[in-house]
Amino acid sequence: MVGARAVLVSASLGLLLAGCGGRPTGVLVPQPTVEGAHTVEMLVATTRAPEPSAPGVLFSGERGRGMRFADIAVSIPPDGARRIGEVQWPQRTPADPAREFATVRADVLEPRVTMARFDARIRRTTDRRVLVFVHGYNTRFEEAVYRFAQIIHDSRAPALPVLFTWPSRGRLIAYGYDRESAGYSRDALESVLQTLVDDRDVREIAVLAHSMGNWTALEALRQMAIRKGKLSPKIKDVMLAAPDVDVDVFRRQIAEIGDSRPPFTLFVSRDDEALAVSRRVWGDRTRLGAIDPDVEPHRTELEREKIIAVDLTDQRSSDTLNHSKFAASPAVVQAIGRRLASGQTLTDGRASLGEKVGQVAVGAASTVGSAAGLAVSAPFAVIDGRTRESLADQFDAVGDNLGATMRSAGDVAR
Repeated sequence: MVGARAVLVSASLGLLLAGCGGRPTGVLVPQPTVEGAHTVEMLVATTRAPEPSAPGVLFSGERGRGMRFADIAVSIPPDGARRIGEVQWPQRTPADPAREFATVRADVLEPRVTMARFDARIRRTTDRRVLVFVHGYNTRFEEAVYRFAQIIHDSRAPALPVLFTWPSRGRLIAYGYDRESAGYSRDALESVLQTLVDDRDVREIAVLAHSMGNWTALEALRQMAIRKGKLSPKIKDVMLAAPDVDVDVFRRQIAEIGDSRPPFTLFVSRDDEALAVSRRVWGDRTRLGAIDPDVEPHRTELEREKIIAVDLTDQRSSDTLNHSKFAASPAVVQAIGRRLASGQTLTDGRASLGEKVGQVAVGAASTVGSAAGLAVSAPFAVIDGRTRESLADQFDAVGDNLGATMRSAGDVAR
């Protein structure tokens, strides 16, 4: 029994990229930055429970009652000390802002104060555009904050950043809990989006979701469309990066959202091993982020629904799971920046990958979501130190279904 368990754990860890060691907690304690560093400010809405007993954590992975808000500023190292698409995670606290991400400000706010700060900033934002980011599975609060800061900085997205973060426990084997939390949070995300729509100072809204966060985003948009009859024209762009969503469910969601929807752009990769594992979790059901957009019935359906698919299957990636190709290719992110500056529009869907990435980045309606989309990370691939230390013991308790799933994961790895 012990030997079999060790083999299972080893195969699963190999597939899921154990890689780096545990990350320190408490990184959201404010500290000074350094000359040459860049600061990214974001407003945060969350359905997580507060964590007042742990300095620098702010919010846990447990579900809170109602919604809470924060204003966070992140220092990003000078350009010469980092690579585009990467988060230089602090090795210890306090961080070294000359070579690591660091927190400059972390204020938990009342709703009234949050809106006051939002209104002041949106009036200073180019085209009064907002970018709402919804993270994926296995993501702690601070990880969502730092990754979104990296997305905003590296894409140079001309938008006011709003992070929506739902209660993920940030543990590899908490997939079921995270999935339920994603559903638990869809009403709250709908409320955030509707508040932005109703704000007179907001002219454009772009939505970017990654992995399991796509479920929350699509459900919120579906509910808005049903409740209001259609989506507001202020929602200009919806980006779906590696969506961990059943293809059949997506068909129904799109049908309910209706024809008068903004451009949807779908980033897929058929060699995404994280989505391959998810497929086994859901009884061999195809995940949207792993389809081949050039084969039927997907090709016809995507064309009919006017959904732009960007296939990154042939792109090389340093991520062994291929779930984070958006982040692992600095050249792609740089290409998006160049296309943003050029002002090109979308053309033929049969363009080469490099051309298509650039075209999507500037889109006919908005330049925001696609640019940020190629800088998304893969929290699924991160096993933190707490999880690694307790993984073997917890495997005994997770039940037959998870055991079967992880054995299938081992088959994928081989």
